[in-house]
Amino acid sequence: MTLLALLGSIELGLIYAVMALGVFISFRTLNTPDLTVDGSFVLGAAVSAVICSSGGSPFAALLVAFVFGSLAGTVTSLLNTKLGIQPLLSGILVMLALYSVNLRVMGGRANIHLMNSPSIFNLWQVAYFAKNAKLITATLTIFIILILLYFFLQTRLGFALRATGDNETMVRAAGINSDVTKLIGLALSNGLVAVSGAMIAQYQSYADVGMGLGMVVMGLASVIIGEVVFGVKPLLRRLLAVVLGSVLYRLIIAFAFAMGMPANDLKLVSAIIVAIALSTGTLKSAVLKQKRHLQS
Repeated sequence: MTLLALLGSIELGLIYAVMALGVFISFRTLNTPDLTVDGSFVLGAAVSAVICSSGGSPFAALLVAFVFGSLAGTVTSLLNTKLGIQPLLSGILVMLALYSVNLRVMGGRANIHLMNSPSIFNLWQVAYFAKNAKLITATLTIFIILILLYFFLQTRLGFALRATGDNETMVRAAGINSDVTKLIGLALSNGLVAVSGAMIAQYQSYADVGMGLGMVVMGLASVIIGEVVFGVKPLLRRLLAVVLGSVLYRLIIAFAFAMGMPANDLKLVSAIIVAIALSTGTLKSAVLKQKRHLQS
């Protein structure tokens, strides 16, 4: 693997880490399987592409993407809490609806190119920093988001959000409206996912209506790999583990490409990585059981 490919993988890992943090909130904090991610990721990319291609501020594009992504998460939450639709089906319905919404946002086009459009990754295009502009921007962005998310989860509302995923019955008994915490959690989750999509659109200089396929699997892979390799306690370590898991996941994919893996097999490899990561606990227990059996 070349140094250029290594740096590119780290940059992508840091950008996708924003999405992984969003997936962490829904799947781990709220304990809710949210498939809205595949649609809200593209929604963020579409919004960013439209704003940047029309000469708008790339920073404003990220903020608007967050708002639109949060709205998508809000709809998913309302379908679940107010209409009684199961969380999994709610996410699927919104994900399907977002395909048409994304096409409308993009003006009916399947893709938008941003070759000469402004980007947040142009910030450091001076002197020494020019060679590392994308890495610096991605690092600063994920650092700011990580710190803000950490302090939010340490607030009273953040504790209520975490408690809702652990024991919703207890939360309701304490007089907290769990429907509201779910709505806030899913809105925040999909807002972060949309920001990641917006950053990817600016990073790759294009947005495509099909670029969100498999984002749930990618986010889950990052979360699980991070937890297995870097641990889950305390909270700050767990959030850092998600970020590092995203980077490690991209490095694994880059290594697989370097070993000759066809690009068409990317989704297959991603699914295998997630399956292995999910089964780590079971495999570890089986190995320990077999070890005890041999020692007896």
